[in-house]
Amino acid sequence: MRAIWTGSISFGLINIPIKIYSATEASQLDLDMLDSADHSNIKYKRVNEKTGEEVEYADIVKGYKVDDEYVVLEDEDFEAADAEKTKTIDILSFADGQEIDSLYYEKPYYLEPDKSGNKAYALLRDSLKASGKVGVTSFVMRNKEGLAILKPYGNVIVLNRIRFVQEIRDTTELKLPAVSKKKTKEMEMADKLIEQLTEKFDIEQYKDTYSAKLLKIIKAKAKGKKPAKTKMKVVHRQSDDLMEMLKASLSDKKSKTA
Repeated sequence: MRAIWTGSISFGLINIPIKIYSATEASQLDLDMLDSADHSNIKYKRVNEKTGEEVEYADIVKGYKVDDEYVVLEDEDFEAADAEKTKTIDILSFADGQEIDSLYYEKPYYLEPDKSGNKAYALLRDSLKASGKVGVTSFVMRNKEGLAILKPYGNVIVLNRIRFVQEIRDTTELKLPAVSKKKTKEMEMADKLIEQLTEKFDIEQYKDTYSAKLLKIIKAKAKGKKPAKTKMKVVHRQSDDLMEMLKASLSDKKSKTA
């Protein structure tokens, strides 16, 4: 792995020198866009919408529309808006990790300590694990201030970037059913079904099989073989009687486990 950021964690009067590594990688295949006629690669051009002529990258500026007119931004405007450059991940506070909704989680990174920071790194990691708390932090990456939490994952501290509240859309425009104020017979039956289907979560049993299947098809086509057509799965219409469907689901689960 290649480090994408170096700096330190600021924890009270303690500074822990660290390196940041991306904790995730894409699982999909890297596909190229081709011309169907001769399989040549498709190239994109930056074109003036009025003249249809290609515009050189050096001649392109950025602008924001205000009252049907564009305000063009210069390099110094972006620099003025940049977050203050710092190489420190400042722990602002600690919180119960369960208080942070998964809706806010964005991207995880691994933190690796410099040798001189091993002892302090282990102290922070183990203290977080023992307390069940997470560190709420702010840091600057690529000139943009970010909000994140620090939490232990095995023997590594993970910095998980989280979204600011203004990045979350309001739900008021959605047409949603009202929340039930009392427990109905259907809810009691749903509770039983949920309990029956509850098991210990194991991420290892869930695999992204799409890319593997697609690669298998690609290799077969490279050898001149045609892939078999996938049969459409017939989905039967759901009954409007919720209680009937819940009872059927419970009995179906029982028959499978019997």
